[in-house]
Amino acid sequence: MTVSSLSRRPRLDLPADRPLIYAIGDVHGCHDALLALEERIRADAAAHPDARALILYLGDYVDRGPASRAVIEHLAGEHHGDGIERIALCGNHDDTFLNFIFDPERNRRWLDYGGDATLRSYGLELADYLDRADGLQALGRDLRARVPAHHIDFLKSLPIALLSGRRLFVHAGIKPGVPLPQQEDHDMMWIREPFLSEGPGLPLLVIHGHTAGAEPVFGKNRICIDTTCYASGRLTALKVTPDGATLL
Repeated sequence: MTVSSLSRRPRLDLPADRPLIYAIGDVHGCHDALLALEERIRADAAAHPDARALILYLGDYVDRGPASRAVIEHLAGEHHGDGIERIALCGNHDDTFLNFIFDPERNRRWLDYGGDATLRSYGLELADYLDRADGLQALGRDLRARVPAHHIDFLKSLPIALLSGRRLFVHAGIKPGVPLPQQEDHDMMWIREPFLSEGPGLPLLVIHGHTAGAEPVFGKNRICIDTTCYASGRLTALKVTPDGATLL
């Protein structure tokens, strides 16, 4: 694997012949669903004992669901005991949460994205700060005291995308037709249109989350696997091999 920092966050490049990749859509604090899905992945990977399995998380680990802290603790752990490699990409919620921790005033919009659920998972209640003149400053100070250093390190280290041959894994998508070295982090974490309608505009299959729906979407040279787990209880994995991609 090679790592190159073409923007604020690194982009990863895996060999095109990587035999077995399991991509997981937006988790959003759904710790129990994540553990259950990983158990299914382990069972499936056991049927391919010679393959080097990789679990690739597509971002948005925090907000909206009940257990953001537990999700980050799980993903930040280095020893899962199953021999499966893991890589976590950065989603817009993860990036905004990190920015809020250090600068709540300039990143207060995070609170509108389900951040109250993440605060609760770290033992804080947003309502306790709303009527205070120094509410945001106090909240940021208390949050910095509650978030473990290895959680901060994890959020800071998240790559923005992973390319394996002609398959690009990214949280939201890309700006159609723009060469990958010129893609901006913001678009790769936030874009919807025109990507959703037009596809990547490059000779790539983009596997992404970010745009929530009831079912996975197989669009124009793109597959979206955000199935709104925090509301539906359904967390989706896509099994990707050199022969194609199938829902697990």
